[in-house]
Amino acid sequence: MRNSLKHLKRTTAAGAIALAAFSLQPGAASAAPAPDPGGSVHTDVVGGTRAAQGEFPFMVRLSMGCGGALYTKDIVLTAAHCVDRSGPDTSITATAGVVDLQDSAAVKVNSTQVLQAPGYSGKGKDWALIKLAKPIDRPTLKIAEDDRLTNGDFTIAGWGADKEGGDQQRYLLKATVPFIDDATCRKAYGDALTPGEEICAGKLDTGGTDTCQGDSGGPMFRKDDAGQWLQVGIVSWGEGCARPGKPGVYSEVSAFAANIKKAAAELGG
Repeated sequence: MRNSLKHLKRTTAAGAIALAAFSLQPGAASAAPAPDPGGSVHTDVVGGTRAAQGEFPFMVRLSMGCGGALYTKDIVLTAAHCVDRSGPDTSITATAGVVDLQDSAAVKVNSTQVLQAPGYSGKGKDWALIKLAKPIDRPTLKIAEDDRLTNGDFTIAGWGADKEGGDQQRYLLKATVPFIDDATCRKAYGDALTPGEEICAGKLDTGGTDTCQGDSGGPMFRKDDAGQWLQVGIVSWGEGCARPGKPGVYSEVSAFAANIKKAAAELGG
């Protein structure tokens, strides 16, 4: 498993697999969003900017300190390392419909069931589904079923830390990161990378733009040929956050599209 201080999963979940590694990092963020008591918040998240209300209506914040996206109106697609196991689980709260987590208009729904990717052991296969107690009436995010659009520039968004070791955010932040091919990413991560199951994105030469702790499970997405948002990745791991030469690593959604569809059917979604 890659759960070392060097290769951190991007979660703040207290029960997640990566906690042992994450807790060693100085200044690690807590699981819950922690805006400044005086009301000020960071407006940059590893090179990002604040998202507009309604810009990404499929985005979900999960109470264990991860992100996710609405796969159906009552199923959230997130990362396997954000959850402990498959089975009944009513402990997770999904927050949706807002960019400000303190907005009184936020929709909050509890989980009923979790399905972690079959065979997940900490390397690759980093996806999971969370069944909700009731539907959330917001647009869903369709997933890529092939790798045709796994290229170009991607959008990332989340409420995670705005810098390595930083605080979780009150407001949803967004950024754009370019695709990095497997051969180039292997030079950064060697055998830690699982080509065919993971893809990389980021500003390789300069760094400065990336997902970070607390963004795990959130989507990486782009527009399809029809101009609709399409999820191509799930925030998984990386060495630090936004470091030059160390891009973000994402589960390659198209590699698991059939499995995700089957799992969602099992959950009744």
